[in-house]
Amino acid sequence: MTPSGLSLPHALLALAVVAVWGTNFVIISIALHEMPPLLFATLRFVFALLPAAMFLKRPAVPWRHLAAYGLLIGAGQFGLLYIAMRGHISPGLASLIVQMQVFFTIGLSVRLAGERVMGFQWVALALGTAGIAVIASNTDSTTTPLGLALVLMAALSWAGGNLVAKASGRANMLAYVVWASLFSVPPLLVLSLLVEGWPTILGSLRHAGAATWAAVLWQSVGNTLFGYAAWAWLLARYPAATISPMALLVPVFGMGASAWWLAEPLPPWKLAAAALVLGGLALNILYPRWRNRLAFGRVPGGS
Repeated sequence: MTPSGLSLPHALLALAVVAVWGTNFVIISIALHEMPPLLFATLRFVFALLPAAMFLKRPAVPWRHLAAYGLLIGAGQFGLLYIAMRGHISPGLASLIVQMQVFFTIGLSVRLAGERVMGFQWVALALGTAGIAVIASNTDSTTTPLGLALVLMAALSWAGGNLVAKASGRANMLAYVVWASLFSVPPLLVLSLLVEGWPTILGSLRHAGAATWAAVLWQSVGNTLFGYAAWAWLLARYPAATISPMALLVPVFGMGASAWWLAEPLPPWKLAAAALVLGGLALNILYPRWRNRLAFGRVPGGS
């Protein structure tokens, strides 16, 4: 067993998932050189839906939940993220900033569900906000204010999707994501036709190379089907407190892969922003676990 409580094979599986999710931002950036963002997002969800929907039973949740999740994650999260990454923000920073969805999820839960924010969560939010402020004060040609705003809106859409999924109760998340894709495709396709136009769409489909189509399949099969299936499998076997901290490595892989493959610079301000945002995320995820261990250790007979 590893120190985290995961067996070595399962720890490697979790590491593979976060590596796929993190390096995925580089794959997106490469594909967007040949394909417009809304068309790329449309194809991502087409191949996430088909043929998987033929083999996975629709989860027993209301259709309105699947529709809301599909709209928020499809047109909201990934539509906005892909637009931002088409020249408005670097892949490494995009992988970091979109993790603000954690704090947006907390905020929406407070606003819509009346949940109470704990003291440590305020501190975590302050750290994350400070990191975003560092990024905002260092915008340039590779990270524009528009790109920052779009990724934050994508994170907000992701947070909304989280609340919809939570309201759906316990469900097979792989099947949930696959069937929700049914509602991601139409709005993305309509937006692609309206914004990018049929001539651009047709030209992109005709001239897209093997690397671009591989990126589309990587989004659908690797990032969505493998990622969600493996993560859900791990969560079914281990406490969430054991698995969830591994997600902190997603922006680490994202920024590292972007620096390695795309030569994205990592100046001190970018590393400081990453440390602040990741510090806030780590505090939000790990502090309750540490507090519970401490409280258990004080109970007579506790170890």
